[in-house]
Amino acid sequence: MGLNKKSVDDINVNGKRVLCRCDFNVPLKEGQITDINRLTAALPTIKKLIADGGKVILCSHLGKPKGEVKPELSLAPVAVKLTELLGQEVKFAADPEVVGANARAAVAAMKDGEVILLENTRFRAEETKNGEAFSQDLASICDIFVNDAFGTAHRAHCSNVGVAALADTAVVGYLMQKEIDFLGNAVETPVRPFVAILGGAKVADKLNVISNLLDKCDTLIIGGGMAYTFLKAKGYEIGTSLVDNEKVDYCREMMEKAEKLGKKLLLPVDSTITKSFPSPIDGPVDITVVKADAIPADMMGLDIGTETATMYADAVKAAKTVVWNGPMGVFENPVLAKGTIAVAESLAETDATTIIGGGDSAAAVNQLGFGPKMTHISTGGGASLEFLEGKELPGVVAANDK
Repeated sequence: MGLNKKSVDDINVNGKRVLCRCDFNVPLKEGQITDINRLTAALPTIKKLIADGGKVILCSHLGKPKGEVKPELSLAPVAVKLTELLGQEVKFAADPEVVGANARAAVAAMKDGEVILLENTRFRAEETKNGEAFSQDLASICDIFVNDAFGTAHRAHCSNVGVAALADTAVVGYLMQKEIDFLGNAVETPVRPFVAILGGAKVADKLNVISNLLDKCDTLIIGGGMAYTFLKAKGYEIGTSLVDNEKVDYCREMMEKAEKLGKKLLLPVDSTITKSFPSPIDGPVDITVVKADAIPADMMGLDIGTETATMYADAVKAAKTVVWNGPMGVFENPVLAKGTIAVAESLAETDATTIIGGGDSAAAVNQLGFGPKMTHISTGGGASLEFLEGKELPGVVAANDK
């Protein structure tokens, strides 16, 4: 995988028009941004481009307008919040066609170090199809393209891949660089022992990840709902636990593959079980912990057990690199979060490089307050999964090589 990409540190943007693709896909409630994490994550790259005298043109998608102009998905509130965070005006170019007369006039009037924000790139139907016309519109207003949106790096869209092919210079921003350095290189060239922890609900979501990580890691730990399909593959009774019946044979193959490669594949030795799934999800729940091969037929496993949590924590203690994707149980419920907390604690206490794949595991780590103790928390769920599968990400490939 070509991970040696040119970044904002390798170029001179002084006096140049720089189009910077960010991930401003923030949650909105009645026009108010409820979580500014993605905005603060983009600031280092934006500040660097301002400091170097670039004319900074920001763009992003927001939600899924599907090529229609939806006022409730306008990026206008983002311009207001960025103005506040940067301490300088971020002018909003309100154009339903994104690169319209308004945007072109705003770009033409820019002075070095000024910032404008374009409208939601997905207001254009071509965006998600990587259509030529929109890519050309974007390329026509910039001299340099900077991609700092890892969350969409696994998709080939106009605003991250199409425009990169047309711009003279295309580089990655600090956020992308960090993702490549940690996620990409952790998997390709890890410091060993390399322990990978996979959780989450379904085996089907992680088929290629399981197989690729078995090739790369020294120990693969399985938790979460997907563990029960593995336990069923071992011939255990799993009661009413979540199961991917079509994937039982696949799990058996993976256990054989681990054995053949001399890798450790750790599965739960005990399970936290209950009669039924809690409703509401954080509601009261009666639990018992039983051995993994002793789940009664009318009970379901909703978290790893205490012995398993200790075993997984011990495996982490011996590691030099740890990648974690997916919770160990129904972490939204305090009673069923114990396994996820135990694993998070073990990652927080180790000196190893700890990398959290985006999505639910990032949410769990942050909600439980362990975020600051991790080396790297990925900003992209789907993109980080594809990195862990060993796939090339179009948004990364599109940048110029060093």
